[in-house]
Amino acid sequence: MAFCNKFGSLVRQSISQNGQTPMASMLNSIRCMSSSKLFIGGLSWSTDDQTLKDAFSGYGEVTDARVITDRDTGRSRGFGFVNYESTESASAALSAMDGQELGGRNIRVSYATDRRQPQPYNSNYGGNPDY
Repeated sequence: MAFCNKFGSLVRQSISQNGQTPMASMLNSIRCMSSSKLFIGGLSWSTDDQTLKDAFSGYGEVTDARVITDRDTGRSRGFGFVNYESTESASAALSAMDGQELGGRNIRVSYATDRRQPQPYNSNYGGNPDY
């Protein structure tokens, strides 16, 4: 039921902004809403993986919590990801934690989206740039 309400509000919002509902936008919204992975932004520099997991574990079984760090300095980049065992737990955590304070900063919580694009497979290429 919560899924239907959320989907309906997204469709209404998209229609009111654009006058139409692009299919790709609707499908992306559905995909994100069925995700059990959350993006957490606005983290303080002192937040580590365990602190992040502890903060979000009250909403369900956290399978992984990771603060993203700079590979050269090892310092937090100010965002991270939390994976839940279920989509219901992720939804509850998003609703409860978005805008809340963690480590002295108000955090932003949203469904994570996959930024990687699938690479086409070319069996003839074989890694040779001159081919």
